[in-house]
Amino acid sequence: MIKKIFYGWWIVLACFFIGLYVGGITFYGFTALFEPFRKEFGWSYAQISFAASLRGMEMGIFAPLIGFLVDRWGSRRVMLFGVTTVGLGLILLSFTQSLLMFYGAFLLLAFGAGGCTSVVTMSAVAHWFDKNVGKALGVMASGFGASGLMVPLIVWLIEVFHWRGALIVLGAGAWILGIPLSLVIRNRPEPYGYLSDGRRIGESSAGDERKVKPFEVSFREVLRNRSFLLLNFIEAIRMMAVATVATHVMPYLSIIGITRSNAGLVAAAIPLISITGRLILGWLGDIFDKRYLMSLAFGLMSAGMLAFCFAQAEWGLLLFLLFFPPSFGGMMVLRVSTLREYFGRDSIGKMLGIVMGSASVGGIIGPTLAGWVFDSVGSYFPVWLGLSGITAAAIIFVLRIKR
Repeated sequence: MIKKIFYGWWIVLACFFIGLYVGGITFYGFTALFEPFRKEFGWSYAQISFAASLRGMEMGIFAPLIGFLVDRWGSRRVMLFGVTTVGLGLILLSFTQSLLMFYGAFLLLAFGAGGCTSVVTMSAVAHWFDKNVGKALGVMASGFGASGLMVPLIVWLIEVFHWRGALIVLGAGAWILGIPLSLVIRNRPEPYGYLSDGRRIGESSAGDERKVKPFEVSFREVLRNRSFLLLNFIEAIRMMAVATVATHVMPYLSIIGITRSNAGLVAAAIPLISITGRLILGWLGDIFDKRYLMSLAFGLMSAGMLAFCFAQAEWGLLLFLLFFPPSFGGMMVLRVSTLREYFGRDSIGKMLGIVMGSASVGGIIGPTLAGWVFDSVGSYFPVWLGLSGITAAAIIFVLRIKR
């Protein structure tokens, strides 16, 4: 008899494709829009980069709010609202005529993306898995990594339909794909006769069910916990590096002599290669101490940023792609599985929302500061060198995390 697939894996699959599409447009795909906006409106690198910082508000002001809404209303309702708003934000962005309108559209887009990406998808998956949470999150987060596939598509759409037409097509796609997938989401397994990981309620004794019930820490205790504060800080450092690279990779590569088409391929390769880290570190996180895995990830991030300083040489670009994408991708999974392991699942939405809110500090500072540095000195070298040092220093804080 063929064993029925645990419904939690269908939720993982739905979240995979939503993350692929929305992440590909709002995060990794923004770099493809950088030069078209600059050419049409003449805005500075810092002005355009600030829009990426506004996009980062999905993890700032919006993420804690969305985390509370997820714990109160469930992931399904919030997801449906999010994908609808993303489509609306993209279409509004296509009508941009001024810098103020540009920023306003990005705020709406950020609010929608916050409602259908990390906080919501990771909370949904974390409720359905316990022992296999690292593997499930790794597969789900690989959708965000696979969103690199959207970058060449966005570049092509811009060439064929102009950037305005491309955004309208992408906005309609968010509705066509996202709304049906959001209806697949279910909030918790218990109302459907399951425990976490697919074990049916009633298959074991009441004592066994108590044994598999995860321990929980109250939300007030979480807020006072030193390890939780450290997790917030190191996530801000990680996002500072990731957001800066995602926003400035194509302008940087163009400046050092790499064609726009090849720069687009590199931009697409970054999230795609990150899938290896999401899967491998997610799997290892179910076996080994997550602190040591996070320390390894930050070490590789630092080495990758240093290599990026020399991206004009083939060896520099190859080392960057070898070290940086897998490490930041693996960290995305480890942050959630660490929260799940250390503090339980009852407040996972609120915890993840606050962690991503802290990350937004780095996500807002990084791209804007990088744009200002380039406008000031005409080089990205100080940016990549500084980020290499900061990510290396994060290892000290990771090793201070305690149960």
